[in-house]
Amino acid sequence: MKIDVLSLFPEMFSVPMHDSILGRAIEDHVFSLDVTNFRDFTTDKHRHVDDYPFGGGAGMLLQAQPIIDAFEHTQENARKDGLPKGRVILMDPAGKPFKQHDAEVLSKDEHLTFICGHYEGYDERIRSIVTDEYSLGDFVLTGGELPAMVMIDAITRLIPGVLGNNQSKVEESFSTGLLEEPQYTRPADFRGMKVPPVLMNGDHQKIALWNQKEALRRTYLRRPDLIDHSKLTSTQKKLFADVRIEEEEKRQDSTDKKNPFTEGS
Repeated sequence: MKIDVLSLFPEMFSVPMHDSILGRAIEDHVFSLDVTNFRDFTTDKHRHVDDYPFGGGAGMLLQAQPIIDAFEHTQENARKDGLPKGRVILMDPAGKPFKQHDAEVLSKDEHLTFICGHYEGYDERIRSIVTDEYSLGDFVLTGGELPAMVMIDAITRLIPGVLGNNQSKVEESFSTGLLEEPQYTRPADFRGMKVPPVLMNGDHQKIALWNQKEALRRTYLRRPDLIDHSKLTSTQKKLFADVRIEEEEKRQDSTDKKNPFTEGS
């Protein structure tokens, strides 16, 4: 996979994208990352890439010319390498919320281009080259560089060869539709906090059931909106029913302890 980024601040990508796991993947040519400063393509003698909006309004807009000319330059280089246009992703607060499923789909593309905005917004004509618009959430940042880096990290780690253990990509949060179950490592007893005995008994079938049940419990308590009952297996439905009963009993027990007038107190 080849990733192109159009940004006014290419230096922001120099360390985060070339360190640790992703840095090794780039060195091993698993994927490539090129960041182009679209200020280099402005025709303005003062190297401006923004201007006031027609019709008035606060703030400055990025002009279409520098970005589209920079994009065409990167496309020409990609064609020389035999790559398709690929998807062109605009980082925008009004875009589609980025989800794990999107990362999985995009990780299968040969070529991706990210456009990182700045200032108040874009000249609408920039969207003539865009195929997808994404947002990380209902908040506004000073630029599109950080969201682009987050997306690139989420996408490239799914490319075969980037992570050492490909199974971990399947088992982690959101890939299965549920949050991950609690996990532990040595020591088995840390300051009185003990690892659940089931994880140390060597019975892999019981461990698998425990993992499913605790993943359902964590999702139920923290992100119940993620639980799609139609996609649960019959085993998961039974485990989920047990979880709901157990959590209701805990809630009732907690309420009783706080109420000194509860019967039997």
